[in-house]
Amino acid sequence: MAVALTVLLAAACTARPRAALPASEQGRTDLIAAAQQILVNQCLKARGAAGPPPRQEVLFGTGPAELSVTLATGYTVRAHTDGCLAEAHRHLYGEQERWFRAQVAVNNLRPEAQARLREDPAYRAALARRAACDDHDTGCIRASGLQRLRDRLEPVRLAQVRAAHRDDIETYNRLRDRAVQRAAGLLAARPTPYRKGNPPS
Repeated sequence: MAVALTVLLAAACTARPRAALPASEQGRTDLIAAAQQILVNQCLKARGAAGPPPRQEVLFGTGPAELSVTLATGYTVRAHTDGCLAEAHRHLYGEQERWFRAQVAVNNLRPEAQARLREDPAYRAALARRAACDDHDTGCIRASGLQRLRDRLEPVRLAQVRAAHRDDIETYNRLRDRAVQRAAGLLAARPTPYRKGNPPS
């Protein structure tokens, strides 16, 4: 029993420590980007399309895009599911389509809030007053009231949009957390540590 315990303790002492996760959002973004680049490069090499430059159709996919989201602003965002980038997303996030839809929604919260802002009659009137001003006429610009109205209304509209997309935001945060964990594991397993500014190959 004592021998077995000694062996277990020795194994615990020599086990590789878990990679520390970045505390900042920028650090998390950099970690995911580094892991994504590794996965994309591996995929391109496996498909014989590493380049340079890499073959764009292998990187991004071919044919009509399989995924699409039409935003409240009227724009449609599309993505393929057959390229190396899509393969990297599936590895990191687990669910490419859910990640795609959540990411598009979260990245466009402010544009949607601004679109809602333009539906407000008072805001449209202020826009018209501002449009009538010469760009160098600071008095006219100030008198239009546009900036004051924007400062007051935009946070309200943004809160409304965030409430409307609560499920998308929760999905985004959950899948991003998963990607951070998987990225950390991938980079920890590599022989050379990831350093910002030194892209992995």
